[in-house]
Amino acid sequence: MRDEQRVAEVRPDRPGVTELRLSAFAGHRGAVLPLGPLTLLAGHSGSGKSTALRAYEALARLGGGARLGEAFRDPAGCVPERARPDAQRRRGFRIGCTTDGPEGPVRLDVAVQAEPELRIVGERLTAGGLTLLQTALVDPSRPVVQASWHTAGSTPVTRGPLPDDRLGTVLLPLRVAGRTDGQRRVLAAAEQTVVALRSVFACDPRPGRMREAVPLGSGRLLPGCDNLADVLWRTRTECGRRHAQLVAAVRDGCAGPVADLLAEPLRDGLVRDGLVRAVLDRGDGVRTALGLLGDGELRYLALALVLFTGPGVLEVDPVAEVPAALQTLTVLADGFDRSLDPRQALELVRLAARMCGRGHIRLVGAVSDASWATGVPGAMVVHLNRERS
Repeated sequence: MRDEQRVAEVRPDRPGVTELRLSAFAGHRGAVLPLGPLTLLAGHSGSGKSTALRAYEALARLGGGARLGEAFRDPAGCVPERARPDAQRRRGFRIGCTTDGPEGPVRLDVAVQAEPELRIVGERLTAGGLTLLQTALVDPSRPVVQASWHTAGSTPVTRGPLPDDRLGTVLLPLRVAGRTDGQRRVLAAAEQTVVALRSVFACDPRPGRMREAVPLGSGRLLPGCDNLADVLWRTRTECGRRHAQLVAAVRDGCAGPVADLLAEPLRDGLVRDGLVRAVLDRGDGVRTALGLLGDGELRYLALALVLFTGPGVLEVDPVAEVPAALQTLTVLADGFDRSLDPRQALELVRLAARMCGRGHIRLVGAVSDASWATGVPGAMVVHLNRERS
């Protein structure tokens, strides 16, 4: 009993993805990538860093209920490079993940047929050595898979058809009544997986777009951070304490004095009303438009803003039926260190470690070289050159 209590005490309240498996996905074969609150995927060009982030984002979309074609826009590009079609001209790929949370480690593995038609041909959800859900393609002429899920009642297993273009784990609450202990365990594991996968923000700031004035809109940050000025117009007055922390972080990554970061309307008569631009207040009556900053400063500033904000400001799909206190936002940052000098990269990863340590946010970033991150507490570096086969 005491051992069980100890296990329960160390289980995280907020579900998170702790492992990404690229069993056969694009250039990856048998890759197992451990993930922590802050993970840097390091490797040379072509090592598959962006591919790993793309796989994670696709799983997140499926976990959010998206159809297969919405999650994998280019399924043929996901097929392993050396894969050969079988006698029926079929080719596909396999990915999976492990989540940890109140239910302990839960594994999800998915096999996808990409050609000649896109469909899920196999899915398995397991926990504690027990298969909770398993699906298989039985009749290729029908757009369904045969599913069986754990019941542990008078009938050990329940079977039924599920569509072949949706993740069965997401559909379980519509099929499982939750009357037996076994059914409740299935539902709890499925919920943990869905909560861990959803609320993902894939971010790759584009400095060229960030230099332009933008119209006022929803105030929700886009993945390319194009509308950063619109977001600053909204957030600067919403939480003064958080904005002050953002300004302090920007001060560490931008050249020259920084007293404030804000958005201001354009009133020079040369543009339409309603446009705003982001500026740095230098504190001596001088304001520097973000259009004058270098690419490294702009990417640093945008990623700092992402780390200080949340699902209410980012373009993400939160789990509406789950309390915010039990959710964690996961940021996928491709080219995390792109255009940054070593000092900026180090300051940014220190900021990320501090924010991820609070439990409200997780970050998986792709970097070309993580030597500058050595010794930063809380930062996990995964070298894809070694993981990729």
